[in-house]
Amino acid sequence: MNSEENTFLAGHFKETDSYVTIRPQGRSDWLLCFTLDGEGYFKHAGNERRCRAGDLTLLAPGTPQHYGTRKNHSWHFVWAHFPSILTETNLLPKEEQLFVTIESESLRERIYQAFARILQDSRERGEYWFELILSSLREILLIMAQKTSRKIDPRIEEVLYLLSQQMREPVRIEELAQHVGLSPSRLAHLFKASTGYSIIDSLNRMRIRQAALLLEHTQRSASEVCYDVGFQNYNHFTNQFRKWHGTNPRTFMKERR
Repeated sequence: MNSEENTFLAGHFKETDSYVTIRPQGRSDWLLCFTLDGEGYFKHAGNERRCRAGDLTLLAPGTPQHYGTRKNHSWHFVWAHFPSILTETNLLPKEEQLFVTIESESLRERIYQAFARILQDSRERGEYWFELILSSLREILLIMAQKTSRKIDPRIEEVLYLLSQQMREPVRIEELAQHVGLSPSRLAHLFKASTGYSIIDSLNRMRIRQAALLLEHTQRSASEVCYDVGFQNYNHFTNQFRKWHGTNPRTFMKERR
């Protein structure tokens, strides 16, 4: 059996334009690369694909490999070679090469942190290191699958991320718009077109979804949950809960506990 079939390798490189890797027969494992800065390239079937910051590249086993740093550039990237056993086949594409551009800064940071954990766990090889790597790798592959199955403006992705992070705080559309480089009116229009909800409705939906989980699975009272998820007024919380669940919080709580 080829030793590559059960080998896991990972690295963090910053290479000049003299860097190139050519494997005409490819390898028997998968290759995943994430560009942090600079420019690299992947050549396949006579075509060249440039890689810039935020680009994820996935090569299937047996795919001829020809990649490196573009001329007059440097290429800063993290990478991992992994066998198919490391993840479910439904997360791995049928294409020989898959390129996904991650434009959201929060998603880029999330992917980078997942790679950082992969590098740490693969080097330390402590207890359950293999399972920890699998978890981090699956996170990246799930993000890739999500990006290829759902097309949404990266600015709206960023706003959704900010809403989830600041769910308990008052929303300020002007600040959200400034963060993603849009006017408030343009953001409001684009957000509604992309998600089907207004920004305020989306925030309240997040809050009520979390509130329902707390009411069903904890011993928190309805008034405590109201403030836990960011509502400052109990009547407003009750009205929103009824809007999304068709009943008031206390009735919901009695029926589910």
